[in-house]
Amino acid sequence: MASAPTDPNLPIFYKDLVPLNSRDHGGWKSKSSDVAPWLIDQHAIPLTVEEFPQAQRHFPIIFSSGDNPVPLALMGLNEGVNVFVTADGAVTPGTYVPAYARRYPFLLARLTPEATELSLCFDPSSGLIGEFDEGGALFEDGQPSENCKGMLGFCEQFEEAGLRTGNFCAELKKHDLLMEGEVGIQREGNDQPFIYRGFQMINQDKLRELRGDVLRGWNQSGMLPLIFAHLFSLELMRDVFALQVQQGKGPLTLPVT
Repeated sequence: MASAPTDPNLPIFYKDLVPLNSRDHGGWKSKSSDVAPWLIDQHAIPLTVEEFPQAQRHFPIIFSSGDNPVPLALMGLNEGVNVFVTADGAVTPGTYVPAYARRYPFLLARLTPEATELSLCFDPSSGLIGEFDEGGALFEDGQPSENCKGMLGFCEQFEEAGLRTGNFCAELKKHDLLMEGEVGIQREGNDQPFIYRGFQMINQDKLRELRGDVLRGWNQSGMLPLIFAHLFSLELMRDVFALQVQQGKGPLTLPVT
């Protein structure tokens, strides 16, 4: 149902990565777009913990399977389905767009495995960066423009949020709170429910059994409200299912896992 990015050198959305530099891209510009075609077929988008309060109002927050779980915004229950994005890439008005998607086509990455610093890179296939007549300049007099600095700052903030998100997931694992999830949704006209698996969620029974001092610490640090944001958001599974049916994106007849 949901999986985390498997290739750290080429995350989801990105088809290629090129380091941004004044020598090769001194006259290049970036432009904005009213559509996000890179979101069309993506049903699960990585989230940072800071985004939980906003994201939980729009879609379920789940965790990827495996030993290194990643929080994900579930924008569709089946692979290749995003009920919040039209066929031409238009996002449903009012829908929260995860920061992971908003930073595209930029990304901070290590240019070599041995590198200790991250460099600002971009996806040259995006069509959002190039030698355009209009747009925001990336360099001025050979130096990063304010536009470029702003993009760099956003990417740096995302990386910092990613570290905090990793610590959040590590704390959940430390207390063995994550379990394999399963959701059954009954559709009128079908004898059997549609069963969805392949993700992780917080085990509420184990959460209730945690020591009081742990829960108090989590409440003071702000971690406990994030846990409840995840749990409350799971109620939206049925809403996403209904949107899939309404949009003709399945499931149609037989239960799908």
